[in-house]
Amino acid sequence: MSLDSLCRPLRLILSDVDGVLTDGGIVFDNQGIESKRFHVRDGLGIRLWRKAGYRFGLITHRSSNLVRTRAAELGIDLVRQGVDDKRTAVRTIADELRLALSQVCYLGDDLPDLPVIRTVGFGVAVADACPEVREAAHYVTKLPGGSGAVRELIELILKAQARWEDLIQMYQ
Repeated sequence: MSLDSLCRPLRLILSDVDGVLTDGGIVFDNQGIESKRFHVRDGLGIRLWRKAGYRFGLITHRSSNLVRTRAAELGIDLVRQGVDDKRTAVRTIADELRLALSQVCYLGDDLPDLPVIRTVGFGVAVADACPEVREAAHYVTKLPGGSGAVRELIELILKAQARWEDLIQMYQ
């Protein structure tokens, strides 16, 4: 199946956080306060995806106020933290939104993402994902996690759906 035919039906992107929206590093200061670095182009990509009328969500094993804050900034209301079984979480979200799994894209980087990548219509690995995830994915981004990989994916999908040019008109 071609990349375009996998991308056309997509209406929902779900993503892991650490290693995808961030570079995977988790920094703690001397008081034990965690920090993460998010890429600004990923944020604009998510906003464009939502402007196209689609949904974006986060599914992560860890729990962090930083994730809630970033999600709120971007208007992401599908946030599942502390998730041990990501495949079940994805199926539940798809059912709640009345979407077939063929309409779902999932972006991940490590072994807990593998069952989801094998289940959804378009499973994607970031460039620096572990080998098993890259091998199972329909597509591997050119950019690593935390460096604009989410934006790259969103552009790819919106271009395949012939939606990109209309969405970026305000910037031209």
